Amino acid sequence: MAVTTAPAAGTDAPPGSTGAGPLGLARRHPALTKLLALAVLAAVLVPLAHARWASGSWPEALTVDVSGPLGSASDWIIDNRDSHPLFLYFFGHVSGAVVLCVRAVYLVLLAGGWAGVTVAAGLIAWRVAGVRLAAGTAVAFLLCGALGMWVPTMQTLALMIVAVLASVILGALLGLAAGLSDRVFRLLRPVLDTMQVLPAFAYLLPVVLVFGIGVPAAVLATVVYAAPPMARLTALGLRGADAGVMEAVTSLGTTARQRLFTARLPLARKELLLGVNQTIMLALSMAVIASVIGAGGLGDRVYQALASVDVGAALAAGIPIVLLAVVLDRTTAAAGRRIGAGEAPTGGLNPAAGWAVAGVVTLAVALGARFASALEWPTAWTYGIAEPVNRAVDWMTDHLYSGVPFIGGTADWAGHFTTWVLDPVRDGLQWLPWWGLLLIVAALAWLIGTWRTALTATLAMAAIGVLGVWTPSLDTLSQVLAAVAVTLVLGFATGIAAARSSRVEAALRPVLDVFQTMPQFVYLIPVVALFGVGRAPAVAAAVVYALPAVVRITTQGLRGVDAGALESARSLGATSGQQIRQVQLPLARSSLLLAVNQGVVLVLAVVIIGGLVGGGALGYDVVFGLAQGDLAVGLVAGAAIVCLGLTLDRVTQPTERRTSTKGA
Repeated sequence: MAVTTAPAAGTDAPPGSTGAGPLGLARRHPALTKLLALAVLAAVLVPLAHARWASGSWPEALTVDVSGPLGSASDWIIDNRDSHPLFLYFFGHVSGAVVLCVRAVYLVLLAGGWAGVTVAAGLIAWRVAGVRLAAGTAVAFLLCGALGMWVPTMQTLALMIVAVLASVILGALLGLAAGLSDRVFRLLRPVLDTMQVLPAFAYLLPVVLVFGIGVPAAVLATVVYAAPPMARLTALGLRGADAGVMEAVTSLGTTARQRLFTARLPLARKELLLGVNQTIMLALSMAVIASVIGAGGLGDRVYQALASVDVGAALAAGIPIVLLAVVLDRTTAAAGRRIGAGEAPTGGLNPAAGWAVAGVVTLAVALGARFASALEWPTAWTYGIAEPVNRAVDWMTDHLYSGVPFIGGTADWAGHFTTWVLDPVRDGLQWLPWWGLLLIVAALAWLIGTWRTALTATLAMAAIGVLGVWTPSLDTLSQVLAAVAVTLVLGFATGIAAARSSRVEAALRPVLDVFQTMPQFVYLIPVVALFGVGRAPAVAAAVVYALPAVVRITTQGLRGVDAGALESARSLGATSGQQIRQVQLPLARSSLLLAVNQGVVLVLAVVIIGGLVGGGALGYDVVFGLAQGDLAVGLVAGAAIVCLGLTLDRVTQPTERRTSTKGA
C-alpha cells in the first residue's frame, strides 16, 4: 500500500503544488485538462449542432451576400475615379508621382546602356561585398542580355528600385515609431502578424480597386507587401539595444534624439540591413506577381508565357528573375555581414574615394557607350532558349509523361496524386459538417495555444462560410494540407540528414540558397513542364517553394540541441535513431513547430498562385476577378484567403513563440 505523508509542521508546500485534486491535475497536465474539457464540450455541442443543422452543409441563413455591396462600391470608385476630389487631389497625385519615379529610373537605366548598367552593378557589388561577388553580378547582368531580356529586366529593375526605396522608408518610419513607443508597438504588432500570413495575391485586389490596372497599382501593392519586414526588424533592433550601453549614454546627459542617432540606430545596424535584404526579396517576388495587374517587365513575360503554356518563353524570362534575386540577396547579405562586423568597404580605398572612383568609371563607360551608339544590347549576342526548351518539353511529353516502365510517368504521378490524395482529402473536408470542422479548428488551436488563439482561428474559419465561399475554400484547404504533408515529410527527413552530417548540410546549402531566393512565380515554370496543368502541379510548386525553409529551420533546431544531452545519450549506448527520436526531436520541438508554421504559410502562398496553372478554387477566383475586372468575385476570394491563412497560422503557431518575441 502506498503511504502518503503530509508536509512536516512549520514547512510550506512548494508553490503551485495542490496535491491530487482537480486543480493539481490541471496544473501538472494542462494538455490533458484541455482534452477533457474539449471532450465535455463536444459531448454537449455536437448533438445540439447535429439536431439543428443535420445536413452539414453551410446554411444559407448564415451567409451574407457581400458581392452586391462590393460590386456597388467598385462601380462607385470606377465611376468617380476621374472626378471625385479624393482621387483627383490625393490618389491621383500619388499615382502620378509613382509613374514619374518609375519612368525616371527606367530612362536613367536606358541612358546608361547595357555596358554602363553592368559596370555600375559590378562596382556597387565590389564596394559592398568584394571582387568575387562583383564578377558574379556582372556575369548575371550579361546573361540577362544574352537571353534577349535586357529591356524587360530594366523595366523590372526600375520598378524594383522605386518600390524598395518606398518600402524601406515606410517600414523604417513605422519601425522607428514602434521601437520607441510601447503603445505603437502593441498596436502595430498584430497588424504585422496578420500581414505576414497574407498571400501576395491578397494585396493586389484593394490596390487595383483604387488605382486600376497599371504601374502605380503594381508599385503600391509591392510596397504594402514588402514594408512589414522592414518595420518589424527595425522595431526589434531598436527595442533590443543593449541596456548597459543605453544607460551609459543616458548618464552622459544626452537627449532622446542624440541617444537615437548615436546609440540605438548604430546598435541596430544588423537588424536594419537584414530588413533591407528581406524587403528587397519580397519586393522582387511581388513585382513579378504584380505583372497580373500590369506591372510589365519580366513578370509579364512569364505570365503571358504561362497563359499559353509556352514553357520555353517562360523559362527565358524566369532565369533573369532568378539572377536578379540571387545577386540582390547576396549583395545585401554580404553588406550586412561586413557592416555588422565593423569592416570597411573593400578595394583598399576609403569609402568616399571608393565610391567616387566607382561613379567616375560608371560615367565614363556610359558616355563611351553613348558616343559609340551601343546603348542597346547587340542582337548578335542574343541566344534564344525558348525553342530548344520547348523541344525538350515536347520530348518529355512524348517519353516521360506516361508509359515509362515500372515507374509510370510524370503525368501518371500527377493523376495518381490527384486521385489518391487530393480528391479524398477534398471530399473528406466537404463531407464533414461545417460545425464539425469549426470544432476541430477550435480544438487544435486551443491545444497548441490559448482560448484567444482558438477563438481567433474559429472566427476566421467561420468568416469563410459567411462570405459564401465555403466549398472552394475547402478545395484550397485540401491542396494546402496535402502540400504541407509532403513538405514536412521531405523537409524533416532532409533536415535530420543535414543535422546529422556536416557534409550533407554543406552540399545542401547552395541549393537551398538558390531556392529561397527564387520568386514564387518562377516555381510554376518547371512544374508546368513536368506535370502540365491542374491541381497536382500547383501542389508540386508549393512543395518546392516551402521545402527550403522547412529544411533550414529543422536543421538549425536539431543542431541547436544541448550537446550535453546528446553526450549523455551516447554514454548510455543510444543509437543514432534513438538519439534522434528520444533526444533531438523532443528538445527541438519549438523549432519543429516553427517549421510547420512556416511551411503552412509558404504553401498557402503558392497554392493560391497555382490558380494560374489550373489549381482552381480560391486562386482561380482571384485570377478571374483580376483578369475580368469582376472585383467583387476577386475581393471575396481574397478575403477568404486571408481568413484561411489566419486560421492555419493560429492552428500551427504555438503561443510560446509569440510570447517569446513579445519583449524583443
